[in-house]
Amino acid sequence: MAVCVLALAGCGRGSSDTSGSETTTSARGSESAVIASVGDGDSLRTTSGRRVRLLQIDAPELHGDCFGKAALSALRQLTPTGTRVTLVRDPDLDQTDRYGRLLRYVIVNGTNVNVALVRGGTASPYFFRNERGRYADELLEAVEKARAEKLGYWGACPKAKLNTGLGSITGPG
Repeated sequence: MAVCVLALAGCGRGSSDTSGSETTTSARGSESAVIASVGDGDSLRTTSGRRVRLLQIDAPELHGDCFGKAALSALRQLTPTGTRVTLVRDPDLDQTDRYGRLLRYVIVNGTNVNVALVRGGTASPYFFRNERGRYADELLEAVEKARAEKLGYWGACPKAKLNTGLGSITGPG
């Protein structure tokens, strides 16, 4: 089920349109951006140079973790270079991480990418300081379904464990 963030981001605003610049609509807690690159399974950079960490999820690390490269591929598939996205902040959670990256939900064409990654088994819910944001219940439902169906790393990584306080635990790659 795609998530439509009607009140915050608008439905269908995201597209693969590379024309136009990033515009801010911070009064609503969201802003439009264009993807420049994807760093790993849970972080990306916009054409304005802003670094974004997907909020409330954690994907396996590229080096050393089982499924790290597949997680990167999944995020690249959902947010290819040039894709217009909506970055949505959660007012109840931190706005940046210790590395200065924006912490945001990423919406593409009405789909919450954060939830989609968990639903596909390429990321897990991650609740820093056990703080749960607006999509916590949906993330938990998505991970339980992915685990039950052995999707993504739940089927590919025999040492995969769920720990929402530590993030993705997949074992060595």
